[in-house]
Amino acid sequence: MKHILLTILGIFGCIMIMAQELPLKKEAVFQDGEVLQYKLRYGFITAAEATIKVSNSDLKFDNRSTYKLTVDAQTSGTFDVFYKIRDHYDSYIDKTSLLPYFYQENIREASYKRQDKARFTQSAKKVVSNRGTFTTPTDQTFDLVSAYYFARSLDIGKIKVGDKFKLNYFLGDEISALEVEYVGKETIKSKLGNIRCLKFSPSIKPGRIFKKDSRLYLWVTDDGNRVPVKAQVEILVGAVTMELKSASGLKYALAKE
Repeated sequence: MKHILLTILGIFGCIMIMAQELPLKKEAVFQDGEVLQYKLRYGFITAAEATIKVSNSDLKFDNRSTYKLTVDAQTSGTFDVFYKIRDHYDSYIDKTSLLPYFYQENIREASYKRQDKARFTQSAKKVVSNRGTFTTPTDQTFDLVSAYYFARSLDIGKIKVGDKFKLNYFLGDEISALEVEYVGKETIKSKLGNIRCLKFSPSIKPGRIFKKDSRLYLWVTDDGNRVPVKAQVEILVGAVTMELKSASGLKYALAKE
């Protein structure tokens, strides 16, 4: 269960990043005050919830203004009794390039606890964390929180079914790559109504969480916000679905039917 909430949330954001092949839009599609809430279901049971926020930050890095991105995730109901999760993540990103400068996490999952900090120096292709210095393959490397927001502001107007692309991200003690395939368009029924979406299928690593033949599918609003609406994946025992529960402070109207 370690990092499973952030991994799914982060992969939500990673689905649209095509390394350096796609340009950013002229301005970010999100704004100060945006708040998104998600619920994670295990089968028919709500197992956890997460809240993601954007706020203007007073901190500057390299004399540049930043947004503060915050994720809070926790188990709920019966799951909270048997496996309590209280995870908190912060990422500070450049207001113009949307690339991360600084990331920190405070993870409490049952008896497992971890705190970590990481400083990104994109021009030097380097990430320095509590656990060492890591060399990155490109000058666009993300933590999973910043990936979520950077992806949403990319111009994907010319994407075609079957297109594949990769993203580099830092998580734990390594730099990893994620390959993603664009599947097509689909309308998703959600708590907020029927929403027109773009559908993607990222690659996933089999192991302690995912099955060898598991497929992960993600749906993102086909509008100016590019908000992740739903994710669905089979795990070793059962299936996990993450769904958008509420959205406030959005910059654009949702693509409702």
